[in-house]
Amino acid sequence: MKKPSYKVAAFGTTKYGEKARKYTLNGAGGVVMEVSDYGGKIVKLFTPDRRGKLQDVVVGFDSPAGWDEGDPYWGCIVGRYANRIAKGVFKLNGKKVKLPALNNAPGGIGCNLHGGARGWNAYVWKAKPFVNGYDVGIEFRHTSPDGDEGFPGKVDVKVVYTLTKDNVWRVDYEAVPDKETPINMTQHVYFNFKGEAGGTIEDHVMKIPAKKYLPTDEGQIPTGVLKDVAGTPFDFRKGMRIGEKINAGFRDLEIGKGYDHCWVLDKGEMATGRKSRSLVRAAEVTCPLNGRGVDVWTSEPAVQIYTANWASYDKIAKGGEHLSFRCGVAIETQHAPDSPNKPQWPSTFVKAGETYRSTTEFRFFAK
Repeated sequence: MKKPSYKVAAFGTTKYGEKARKYTLNGAGGVVMEVSDYGGKIVKLFTPDRRGKLQDVVVGFDSPAGWDEGDPYWGCIVGRYANRIAKGVFKLNGKKVKLPALNNAPGGIGCNLHGGARGWNAYVWKAKPFVNGYDVGIEFRHTSPDGDEGFPGKVDVKVVYTLTKDNVWRVDYEAVPDKETPINMTQHVYFNFKGEAGGTIEDHVMKIPAKKYLPTDEGQIPTGVLKDVAGTPFDFRKGMRIGEKINAGFRDLEIGKGYDHCWVLDKGEMATGRKSRSLVRAAEVTCPLNGRGVDVWTSEPAVQIYTANWASYDKIAKGGEHLSFRCGVAIETQHAPDSPNKPQWPSTFVKAGETYRSTTEFRFFAK
């Protein structure tokens, strides 16, 4: 077991004029992570294959400009509200709150996506790296002001990334608002276990322990129905190649050009009605070619799987490579999209002075 360590380097200037840094975390178990204080973005993540060979397994960019000029969400912390809020509108204590409806989703129905035009992904956070025994990590802090992107309340946020000796990447989220506000955070990393320039992830095998998923309308907003996965292309309970049924001509897949949907985890609060801080399995994704994979566990009630169906080939990623259709899979642990408008679902509203907490573990393996 090697001793964990970290180092810090300049990373460039964001389009907002903020200077970003990059932190390299060398885990005791062999996993190596390069992460920026610019929205907690994962720049590179090296995991071993079945022969012990390390390779970068996340898709993204080499500098802040890549995110600023392309898709801003690759590998970042997402907040104040991950995923979609229909038409950018919700009610809080009987009063309507209007957010910018910036995402022109299919069907021309706008929504608020991932916190708005400048979500928490687009700020340089205060960062403090650490080594604690065999753990190495980094603590990020940020303050979101009252009215930020239309959301009520100032929010003090802390996110901690930790690499353990067992090759687990743990993400711990905390947020405390001074007014009641919806909070729903996630990490938007895209994995490709063939390597970051490995092409499509349709050959990866995925398992999701979920009997139900959320069908959507034409704007990719959940209808409010929990639908059985049995007999549909959404049944990953026994494991299936991501590409096996992705082009099946199924309405829910046609809307998003592939998987961009939320599954209700069998042991999570949304399915059981019981709130718990214990972690439940959200998904497992494996590359059969080299054995690399990740087992994802979370305190959240649901998981959004997105297969990069809108990745644009005209965007240049790391090393001069192009992004490409379905070049990565995002495993976004979270509460369900549009929960502020679905009172029958677990609430995402956090009262003044209360602490929002969430934990997700990405447990890397090779077999």
